Amino acid sequence: MQKLAELYRGKAKTVYSTKNSNLLVLEFRNDTSAMDGQRIKQFTHKGIINNKFSYFIMKKLEIEKIPTQIEKLLSDNEVLVKKLDMISVECVIRNRAAGSLVKRLGLKEGLEIKPALFDLFLKNDAMHDPMINESYCIAFGWASKKHIENMQKLSYQVNNILSRLFDNAGFILIDFKLEFGLFKGNIVLGDEFSLDNCRLWDKNNLTKMDKDRFRQNLGNIIESYKEVARRIGVKLD
Repeated sequence: MQKLAELYRGKAKTVYSTKNSNLLVLEFRNDTSAMDGQRIKQFTHKGIINNKFSYFIMKKLEIEKIPTQIEKLLSDNEVLVKKLDMISVECVIRNRAAGSLVKRLGLKEGLEIKPALFDLFLKNDAMHDPMINESYCIAFGWASKKHIENMQKLSYQVNNILSRLFDNAGFILIDFKLEFGLFKGNIVLGDEFSLDNCRLWDKNNLTKMDKDRFRQNLGNIIESYKEVARRIGVKLD
C-alpha cells in the first residue's frame, strides 16, 4: 500500500493517507522525546525497533481477542493501519508506582499496586496531559460512559495479557499508556505499544529498560530496547 499525503506529524511517528480512505500508513521515526516534546533526540534504528515491537505486541493482543487497528507490516519502519476516529483520552494502567504517580502522592518508586490502577488523561501536550476522570469525559464530550467502560475493560485485559508475556521473559510491567479510537462505531486499540509508552524493569536487578533511560539520562537506550525485543521474541532483522 503506497503512502500519499502527510496527514499528521507526531513526536515520533508520521501519519500518511492512502488510496483507501479507511487505511493509513504509520511511519516510525528515530525521534525520542521527553517533557511533552521539549527535548528530542534521534537514535539510529529506533524507528525500526518500535515499529516491529509494536506490531508484535498488537498481533499478540489480537490473538487474545483485543481489537486493534493493525492491518499489516509494510516495511522496517512502516505499518498499515485502520483509520480510527481517535478519542482524545489516554488510558493508563499502573501495576507499580513510578513517574507522575510517585511525584503526585509521594509514594516509593516500585511500590506494588493491587489491584492495578486505571487512570485517564486528556491528550493535550500544551497542557501537559492533565489527569481527568469519567465525569470530565462525559461533561465535555471527550468520551461517552459506554466508551470509557469499554476502554477500561480492554485496558485491564491488555494488562493481564502483557504482564504474563513480559513476566515470562523476565520483566516487570510497571505501567503503560493506551490510546483508543472508533472504527465503524466500535472501540479499537490504536497508536502503538512500545517501550516509549510503557515502563518495564528487569525482574532480577530492577534495571529500567524503557524510555526512562532517555528521560533520566541513563544511556544505552537502543541496547535496552533491543534486549527486550530479543527476550520476548521480536525479530528485528
